[in-house]
Amino acid sequence: MFSSLIQTFTNCFKIPELKSRILFTALLLGIVRLISFVRVPGLDGAVLTEFFKAHSGDSGGVLGMYSLFTGGALERCSVGALGIMPYISATIIIQLLTAVYPPLSKLAREEGGRTKIVQYGRYLTVLLCFIQGAFMAINWKHPETLFPGINQLVLYPDSFAWFYYFQTVLVLTTATMLLMWLGEQITERGIGNGVSLIITIGIVARMPAAVAATKGMFFPGGGLEATHTIVHGAVLLVMLVIVIGGIIAVTQAQRKIPVQYAQRAVGRKVYSGGTSFMPLRVNYAGVMPVIFASAILMFPQKLFLMVSGAFKPQDGGFAKFVSETAGSIARTLNPGSVVYLALFGLMILFFSYFWVATQFNELQIADDLKKNGGYIPGVRPGQPTSDFLHTSMSRITLAGAIFLTLIAVLPIILQNAMKIPPTVTDFFGGTSMLITVGVMLDTMRQIESHLLMRHYDGFLKKGKMRGRI
Repeated sequence: MFSSLIQTFTNCFKIPELKSRILFTALLLGIVRLISFVRVPGLDGAVLTEFFKAHSGDSGGVLGMYSLFTGGALERCSVGALGIMPYISATIIIQLLTAVYPPLSKLAREEGGRTKIVQYGRYLTVLLCFIQGAFMAINWKHPETLFPGINQLVLYPDSFAWFYYFQTVLVLTTATMLLMWLGEQITERGIGNGVSLIITIGIVARMPAAVAATKGMFFPGGGLEATHTIVHGAVLLVMLVIVIGGIIAVTQAQRKIPVQYAQRAVGRKVYSGGTSFMPLRVNYAGVMPVIFASAILMFPQKLFLMVSGAFKPQDGGFAKFVSETAGSIARTLNPGSVVYLALFGLMILFFSYFWVATQFNELQIADDLKKNGGYIPGVRPGQPTSDFLHTSMSRITLAGAIFLTLIAVLPIILQNAMKIPPTVTDFFGGTSMLITVGVMLDTMRQIESHLLMRHYDGFLKKGKMRGRI
């Protein structure tokens, strides 16, 4: 098995086009990692890095999650501190508007309409970068609210505050747009989905810290007593295998709808009938619902924290009421709370169905089947076929969405039940594991398609991945 994997990787570099795509992707991902280490001028990033290290044993809240998505850029005051999240947020907004706003929906169906919609998403990304960049610059200038114990991060004197704000917002916006462009280049000229790979490489970059934290659980050193036993280690290992296996199984799972084609004549050509099947994926949306839900839930808590810090409780009256109310809402929305988990689960369910509703067109599929003389046994062509596909897709989407929700909340359960640091639990389930496994499967599928076109074996036995048509 191991030798066959080595042989498969060797075959990847025997195909010139695939080799160039892999090297191109690796080069651009290296640039992405470099962006996360270049600090914004005029900021003391070392202080913030020490703050995150000191609070690594906490849940980390929304800051820890945001730092995870940016590959640690936030905790280093890097130019890539906004990460790719503004682009993802813009994509969510545009897709929502496309579903509910008729002119955009009409534009999406026109020739060249998708290109214009993508362009609108880029413009919206710039706007969100300005807003979030300004928010980030303000919080770095006044860090007491988000980073308790830090009094100063900005090295510029107060007389240069205007220059600091202008420079920081411009640098953060430019870096995010560069990340967006790099992601698009990877998708077009590399291998895999560029935006998903940018998020994944940031998650994987935190693996050394997770390994060190895992070692500290069992072998703390310095004469300290271990906080966990070998039993905990065995449970974690078994759970890791089950979670990865479950994610792969559900990601690849599909329902095969049988389709029969009648014999038909087109001009002088006669096409014989036959039997085929239509694959409906259980997890049709992949990891996108988790990414969308995480992206949206990242910002409300930070907003309420900023409002709470802007009003001083000692002033009394309305200021005290606003400060206490905003602080209470921020604590309620902290990752790990019951309200947060409930909202997270509901949003995953919503975006699972939303993605299917916008990407899976059962009316078009039914119409194409009817035009080509195909039909589902026991179902009449036309509208009944569309209704059947809609019902079938709704049922299997529910199963996939429930699975995504369970995996997404698994780290919270581990933290509360076994007192495991969040740095470790991120790799035993949750958003990190779903994104990493899902993106790796998609990338392997694309690489395998290149291999099979040149008559090379794929990654798995007989050159076929389970679930591949």
